[in-house]
This record gives sequence, C-alpha cells and structure tokens, in this order.
Amino acid sequence: MRRQIVSTDNAPKAIGPYSQAVMVEAARLVFCSGQIPIDPATGDLVEGDIRKQAEQVLRNLNAVLEAAGSSLERSIKITIYLKNMEDYAVFNSVYAEFFKSDPPARAVIGTAQLPKDALVEMDAIATV
Repeated sequence: MRRQIVSTDNAPKAIGPYSQAVMVEAARLVFCSGQIPIDPATGDLVEGDIRKQAEQVLRNLNAVLEAAGSSLERSIKITIYLKNMEDYAVFNSVYAEFFKSDPPARAVIGTAQLPKDALVEMDAIATV
C-alpha cells in the first residue's frame, strides 16, 4: 500500500510535526490533519466570530482535499473541535451551508483550547 503526503499552498502550511493530509492510494482514502482558521495568503488567524472562523476552516479543509484529488463532498468522517460549545448552533448553520445533502459522519468535541487560540478546528477522512 502506497502512502503519499499531500501538501498545497492553497491551505495553511503545517505549523507542527504533521502533514496537511496523508493519502493511501490502495484504499483510495485521504486522511486530513486538523485545520484551523488561518488565511493561507497571510498566514494569520482569521479574526472574527465562530461563523467567520468556521467558514475559513472549511475552505482550508476543502483546499487540502482538492490537492489530494477529493473534496468536502467526498468526506466520509469529520471531527470538529469547538473551543466554546455555546457556538454549536451557529457552527451547525455554517456547516450545513457546506454540506447541503448527504453530510458525512461527524463528531463534535468541546475543548478548552486550540492552536493559536482558534475557536474551531476540523479534520477529515474522505474518498479519493
């Protein structure tokens, strides 16, 4: 089974010892590392509320998936980490805009802190 590292300049570069994604071709799956709301053009965390940050995270995640030959629509499992579970309803409305039908399986986890003090982080597994 061939393991391939996926990297794109259309999403933020890894800020630690991890890859943006790892694709296993025989399985035709791509495993994406967590994305936080960093603007890939500036390298800065997107300022704003959960809506703005969630939109940026989903764009970043989609960019990594596209670099692997996939997309958000081909996601089969997404894990969401929210700094504040009170943001859940607003987050869900943003998430629903990106997954209009047949959304992937998912888990939402409340956490005390995220890298760069982001409000949300997401990782994904998708088909290629």
